[in-house]
Amino acid sequence: MTDRVKKAVKQTDNRFLNLYELEATRRSGRTAPYFVASRVTRAEDLKAISHNTRSDGVIIYGVYGEKKDRIVLIRQFRYPINDYIYEFPAGLVEPGEDMAEAGIREIFEETGLTFVPRKADPAYSKPFYTTVGMTDECCGTIYGYCSGTPTNLHQEESEDIQVVLADREECRRILKEENVAIMCAYMLMHFIHSSEEDPLDFLGEIDG
Repeated sequence: MTDRVKKAVKQTDNRFLNLYELEATRRSGRTAPYFVASRVTRAEDLKAISHNTRSDGVIIYGVYGEKKDRIVLIRQFRYPINDYIYEFPAGLVEPGEDMAEAGIREIFEETGLTFVPRKADPAYSKPFYTTVGMTDECCGTIYGYCSGTPTNLHQEESEDIQVVLADREECRRILKEENVAIMCAYMLMHFIHSSEEDPLDFLGEIDG
């Protein structure tokens, strides 16, 4: 592994997101500053320094209903765009939690729904990076089945979230007409063309 980040200096001191200045070596050998946002609170925990790819967050791909013909989405107000955007339920993994535990907790908090995870190949669930030009954040995905009645009673005061149970026709409309997070968009394309018997059949057989 080529180590081209020699030092990181913390620029801000916030709870959920901070800015760091990296001392980065370009391919020419010249050193230049590079700025990165991160969920970590200490410079030594940056992935560029620690090379620890532990998942910062979890995304929940939840199929809803007895017919498994709807997908659980949230329509959330996001300040960076000053507008609502469609996303999958998601959230940060707390210390001591695994991704499945975090997913069950987050989907209940955001939607009020009960979530039962389905086992998946680790290659489908491992943490992947989000917007790596700006941040070292990475998120894993868990898959499963949702039931219950949607509610916003468990949301935080800072959250403005509407729960959407979308069938394939509605997913097509959302992709054409609405703001959609890119990870959500690709997963909606998958849902639209997935098995009508069970959209999670692509995960294969479950052992144990």
